[in-house]
Amino acid sequence: AYLCTIDCELQLILLSETLWFLSLVSALPQSSFSSSSELSSSHSPGFARLNRRDGEYCYFPYFSLDFPSGHGVLKWLLLPFLMVVDTNWNKAFSGNTNADSVVHNKLQHSIKARFLRFVPLDWNPNGRIGMRIEVYGCTYRSEVADFDGKSCLLYRFNQKSMSAPKDVISLKFKTMQSDGILLHREGRNGDHITLQLVKGKLSLFINLGDAKIHSANGQINITLGSLLDDQHWHSVLIEHFNNQVNFTVDKHSHHFHAKGEFNYLDLDYEISFGGIPVPGKSGTLPHKNFHGCFENLYYNGINIIDLAKRHKPQIYIVGNMSFSCSELQMVPVTFLSSNSYLALPGTSGQDEVSISFQFRTWNKEGLLLSSKLHQTSGGFLLYLSDGKVKMSIYKPGKAQSDITAGVGLNNGQWHSVSLSAKRSRMSLMVDNDVTSSAHAAVPTHTYSGDSYYFGGCPINGNGSECKSPFAGFQGCMRLITIGSKAADLISVQQNSLGNFSNLQIDLCGIIDRCLPNYCEHGGECTQAWNSFYCNCTNTGYMGATCHYSIYEQSCEAYMHRGNTSGFYYIDSDGSGPLGPFLVYCSMTDTTWTIIQHNNTDLTRVKNANRENPHTVFFKYTATLEQLQATINYAEHCEQELAYHCKKSRLLNKRDGIPLSWWVGRTNETQTYWGGSLPDVQKCACGLEGSCIDSQHYCNCDADRNEWANDTGFLSYKEHLPVTEIVITDTDRLNSEAAYKLGPLLCRGDRTFWNSASFNTEASYLHFPTFHGELSADVSFFFKTTASSGMFLENLGIKDFIRIELHSPSEVTFSFDVGNGPFEVTVQSPTPLNDNQWHYVKAERNIKEALLQVDQLPQRTLIAPSDGHIRLQLNSQLFVGGTASRQKGFLGCIRSLKLNGIALDLEERAKITPGVEPGCPGHCSSYGNLCHNGGKCREKYNGFSCDCTFSAYTGPFCKKEISAYFGAGTSVVYNFQEYYTIAKNSSSHASSFYADMTLIREVITFTFRTTRTPSLLLYVSSFYNEYLSVILAKNGSLQIRYKLDSHQDPDVFSINFKSMADGLLHHVKINREEEMLFVEINRNERMHFVLSSGTEFNAIKSLVLGKILESNDVDQDTMKANSQGFIGCLSSVQFNHFAPLKAALHHTSSAPVSVKGRFTESNCGTSTGADSTSSETTHSFSDHSGPIDEGEPLANAIRSDSAIIGGVIAVVIFILLCITAIAIRIYKKKSVYKKNEAKGSENEDSAETALKCELSMQNTVNENQKEYFF
Repeated sequence: AYLCTIDCELQLILLSETLWFLSLVSALPQSSFSSSSELSSSHSPGFARLNRRDGEYCYFPYFSLDFPSGHGVLKWLLLPFLMVVDTNWNKAFSGNTNADSVVHNKLQHSIKARFLRFVPLDWNPNGRIGMRIEVYGCTYRSEVADFDGKSCLLYRFNQKSMSAPKDVISLKFKTMQSDGILLHREGRNGDHITLQLVKGKLSLFINLGDAKIHSANGQINITLGSLLDDQHWHSVLIEHFNNQVNFTVDKHSHHFHAKGEFNYLDLDYEISFGGIPVPGKSGTLPHKNFHGCFENLYYNGINIIDLAKRHKPQIYIVGNMSFSCSELQMVPVTFLSSNSYLALPGTSGQDEVSISFQFRTWNKEGLLLSSKLHQTSGGFLLYLSDGKVKMSIYKPGKAQSDITAGVGLNNGQWHSVSLSAKRSRMSLMVDNDVTSSAHAAVPTHTYSGDSYYFGGCPINGNGSECKSPFAGFQGCMRLITIGSKAADLISVQQNSLGNFSNLQIDLCGIIDRCLPNYCEHGGECTQAWNSFYCNCTNTGYMGATCHYSIYEQSCEAYMHRGNTSGFYYIDSDGSGPLGPFLVYCSMTDTTWTIIQHNNTDLTRVKNANRENPHTVFFKYTATLEQLQATINYAEHCEQELAYHCKKSRLLNKRDGIPLSWWVGRTNETQTYWGGSLPDVQKCACGLEGSCIDSQHYCNCDADRNEWANDTGFLSYKEHLPVTEIVITDTDRLNSEAAYKLGPLLCRGDRTFWNSASFNTEASYLHFPTFHGELSADVSFFFKTTASSGMFLENLGIKDFIRIELHSPSEVTFSFDVGNGPFEVTVQSPTPLNDNQWHYVKAERNIKEALLQVDQLPQRTLIAPSDGHIRLQLNSQLFVGGTASRQKGFLGCIRSLKLNGIALDLEERAKITPGVEPGCPGHCSSYGNLCHNGGKCREKYNGFSCDCTFSAYTGPFCKKEISAYFGAGTSVVYNFQEYYTIAKNSSSHASSFYADMTLIREVITFTFRTTRTPSLLLYVSSFYNEYLSVILAKNGSLQIRYKLDSHQDPDVFSINFKSMADGLLHHVKINREEEMLFVEINRNERMHFVLSSGTEFNAIKSLVLGKILESNDVDQDTMKANSQGFIGCLSSVQFNHFAPLKAALHHTSSAPVSVKGRFTESNCGTSTGADSTSSETTHSFSDHSGPIDEGEPLANAIRSDSAIIGGVIAVVIFILLCITAIAIRIYKKKSVYKKNEAKGSENEDSAETALKCELSMQNTVNENQKEYFF
């Protein structure tokens, strides 16, 4: 490349105000201009000044300027080239298209540099490369100090100067060393503040000393910046005002509140810069002095370097420090790609190979050096492998010799490498550390070759000259030494030494792509030379930048993916800043989100008054921000607050202040109680007019010497959840109270069904501009019959984002962030305009763009590694149409979310012509979620499953209904009574059974037993016809049909194994006239042919368990009926009848009778045999299936033992209550008195008695709603 350089001791700073700027270039001496060559003496670099009348243009391959007289502020440039400054910043500017016109270019960003370099990008091929330039700026004062790594500067100030409430330290520094102390201040007890370079990063460390080290706030360590050892100027600003600290390095800032640390710091009245002058009072503080330059060092407005230059008494200098910044002559080289290489000559035939250099990179792999040995086809390789340096010497017919040194060398830091091979021995050392060295014997003598290839090999070179099985090195090298001679890289740049390709010489172009860290939600950033990567493990998010949540935003969303009740993580704001948290989703007919807190027990309160109140704080399993998001999205939230009282008042006021109150998330005091409304200061009984004393608005305010309660649900969402309760009226004689706060309960999701219908192609909704500069995700559901249409669009000046239905089977996501338009398309194998709901998710971040439609494979487009990254939009967001008047969308859009924030389509649709709120027809898409004969029913917001004609229950008719049958239990379902009732109705069932004669039936049930013989099911008729299903003595299943009263029954045995094994068995019987099909356990299928008839006439009843009436049945059925059925029956279905469900849930309305021991249970589930219920929690990292399955983290598995255990618990509880009360009565009537010390021994008994009293008094209320965790 052709280059032009200006050495200008110049500050290039963008100023927004209009100032008077000076011409900087015209005043430069001739020596400040240089170029790589010149056409003639009349075309020398000095003639490059704009508007100069003598001489001609400067014609050059590269061109340099130097401003040695001082610094300046640059505002305008007149140039047609790429400008590169010494801060590793470059920008292309347009130039003139003829010989004489002047083009003005204004800088857009602040740049600070001494050297300017101009690289011509294009020129007239019929002419020569030439230019004239002017740079405009203003004067700039600079005070510099040079520290040699052994020196430091100590500033002492008086105590009066410390009275200022604000401390400000500002400075600029540049160095080539990765470690060193910039400033340090300490006190007598080990307290200190240190600003220190550590591995090229700047750390602000605050320590409170050894005595306070145990405190969680005892240490602060903030790290900013990266690669600060690049010999470029970097600015630092530390501001401390009260306890607020602002720490800024270059453009990166960190603001934090010190939480009182500075109030405890005991510091001396002196501060050192560049190092620590003497061993610290804090003991063995490891440190290394700073080696480099400071510029404009100010402490509270005092110019410290100026004081040092004037030898002021406040300044003490340790070691040698100068006031000019020395420039180290160290030339780095950058290997830009895997095809880069640097070839340097060597001395052939020497018996020793000795090479050293320094390198820095992010890549784990890459070739560092290769060379062919003298007079042999062998050679040696030096390469990076997994962050370690390896050296290999190979010769034909000889075993390869390998040694390895170092570890983690791809950390972006400078590392030195020294290798030598002499005679039959080779050695390798990394970072001059003998512990990181390796040695090995070589089979034969080695002699040096005549060429060394650094970083890679020529693509079209001689294969025998440079051989490498490894990819090329990408990174920087410097201080290359071959033998004892340093390589002159400037001569290489001028093509007078060696050879190279695709290098940057005299510049290390390494970039820290993890600064700033674009990995969201705590993702860990790692990087290679060209890109960075985010490790999203254990964050709860996925994607290239850990942007998109792997969890649903609500329990409602989980339920409509077919999930059942259980513990789930939800992410209330999706890809927003709030993290996921664990809740329990109770998925019944209504989906409840249950969020627990740390104190759900009934808590007793005594001896509380105004001066010594009883205050309790509640901590939830989510933060208040997470709770607020969940509550805002919910349709309804409530929380039960029970207050039991005996001579303990709530609202009776003294001096206008209530006696007890609670606080919600808004941190406001609330004086209304459960079941009441805000601002009325009443309890539920006060609203209903049912308080025990009509003169008061709460039962407790009656102030009676007996237990009363004010219990109810708080349901005003703005005040939930309860975070604090304060009680002050339990310090009188016989005064006490007890309270219990239930979990936060929320139902529904307002955003999940929020939708709008677009009725014309010209209609659309508009919303404020979408702000997703670095990461943007959009998700929604749509359904349509149109072939194409625009879902949404948002425009900027040039940038845009757009999602559209491009064709009936194609969705397109297109955008432009300044790199030109990009497009991602998903092609569906089936049409998407089928009037079914389809899901679309699009995401764009700085690494990639992706699009997913339904469960189709996700399409991904990789972003350019060094392109524009910010999406800058300024127009309104259009939904369902577009401002550019393209074809709008016809159909419905639902649950539209941008970066996790839902847009309220319905509210905007209410005021927009051509758009209607809501969208009917959910069953067409979600009807398949209704299982086991359940029917989908439309609702305005969603749908529901009608399980009337299903043997199952639950939101999707998937919950099995099971019962345990004891000996002699009989459940009889009478069809004739049903027929009589339903005969005059128009229901499907009544018309189906109008003549009570069946030619087909479908029977399904599940059973579990160990008893044989057993009667599982019996269907009778008025004509002595019947069907019986039994387990024979040997455990085989028998189906007996008698459809002709004059013939013996047809008997069909399934005896492949004993089914009385205590395991669950699923049976399905399907008869079509004389054809009988039987399915066992959903996989064993067989069919039979009936001979006794095809019509089942005048069916009468269905019996489960024991037949109690006398019936004319065969002998084997009688034997099976002798003990009936003992065990578990589940999900019994006979055509459209569910007799077991009717017996358990509809005993008052269904024609069913039950006799004997009959208990509802979950014994029909696969784990129902266990005597205890269990819950298992699974992490998503252990989940091997796809994320889209949405399985709960823990599914609640309930068994019949829960009911039995509950009954036992109630009995025990009542006995304990009676015992405790008896103890209290006995103790009250005792002839002797207990003293205070012994009274506490009976506290537990008294507590139990209190709970018993409350339980007996409020049994009905307490059992209305119970939640188990």
